Amino acid sequence: MKIIAALMLSLSLFTLSKQVSATDILVVESYHQEYSWDASYIKALTEMLGNNYSLEFFQMDTKRLPATEHQSQAEKAWQIYRAKKPRLVILGDDNALKYLGPRLANEQVPVVYLGINNNPRSYFETAPRNFTGVLERPLFKRSIASLAKILKPRPKKILVLFDAGTTAKAAVNEAFDGDIGITVFGVDAKLRLIKSWVEWKVQVSKAREHGYDAIIMGLYHTITDLDGKNVPADAVMTWTVENSKIPLFSFWDFSVGKGKALGGLVLSGEEQGRLAGTIAIQIMNGANPEKIYPKTAEQGRYLFSKSMLDQYGVVLPNSINKISTLID
Repeated sequence: MKIIAALMLSLSLFTLSKQVSATDILVVESYHQEYSWDASYIKALTEMLGNNYSLEFFQMDTKRLPATEHQSQAEKAWQIYRAKKPRLVILGDDNALKYLGPRLANEQVPVVYLGINNNPRSYFETAPRNFTGVLERPLFKRSIASLAKILKPRPKKILVLFDAGTTAKAAVNEAFDGDIGITVFGVDAKLRLIKSWVEWKVQVSKAREHGYDAIIMGLYHTITDLDGKNVPADAVMTWTVENSKIPLFSFWDFSVGKGKALGGLVLSGEEQGRLAGTIAIQIMNGANPEKIYPKTAEQGRYLFSKSMLDQYGVVLPNSINKISTLID
C-alpha cells in the first residue's frame, strides 16, 4: 500500500508540475525585444501578468527581416501556438494580427491585441468573436498643434517623416486619411513615407532649404540601404540628429532623449501593455472577449530631453513645461 501511495503521490506531483509549467499566455510580437516599443509593453505585461500566469514570447522580427520572410515567421509562431495550447494569446502590433489573426479567428482561444494602428476588422472577412484589445492612435494632430505653442517664431511648415512599413502605413492612413498634407492650428504638415536610406537623408538634409521649420520623426525602423538591407534604427536616429538643421520632434517616447529627438506629445508602449494586461486578466477570470469593447490608448504625455532642448535652443512655454516630463 505504501508503494502504491508513493506512486500516486509522484503521479500527482508530476501532473501538478506539468500544469504549472504549461503556457497560460502566448505573446506574439510583430517586432523584437531590443526595440524599445516592444520592451515597454512587455515590461507592463510581465508586471501585470507574470506573477499569476506563465508567459511565453515569440518575436516575429518583422522590422528587421524583409517582407518575404514575414509569412514564415508567422508560421513559426503558429507552430508554437499549436504546441503550447495557451489559454490566451496576445498579439503585439499590426503584423502579428495581420498574419495570425485570421487563423486564430477559427480557434476557440481568446485573443487580445495591442498596438494596432489599422482598423482590426480590415484583417478579417467577418469580425471574430474571440478577439478584443487595444488600438494605437498616435496623437498626430495634437502633436503638430503643440509645436505652434513651443516653437518661436511660430512654425509655418512641418515635415513629418515615416518609413514605409506596415505599421507606418496603417497609422498614417488612419490619421491623415490618405493625404500627404494637412493643416493643423495654422501649421502645414507635409507627410513623407520613405523606403530608402538615400531618400531619408535627402529629406532631412534639405528640410530647411525646402522651408520647413521642424521635423517630426515617426517610425524609421524599416529603412533599407541600396542593397536592400535594413539600416539599424539607432543609425538612422544618430545620422538624423547630426544632420538636421532644424529642431527634431517625435510621436513616440522611445525616440526622445540625449542624441535623439528633443521630445513632443508622445505615446508609450507601456500604456498599451497595461491596457492589454487589464483586458487579459478580465478574460482569464471568465469574461467573454466579445463583451469587452476595444480600448484606445490615447492619453499621451509631454516628454522632453533637457540636453536636446538646449542643443536646439528651444525653451518650453510655462503652460507646457509644467505638465511635461523632462529627462537627462
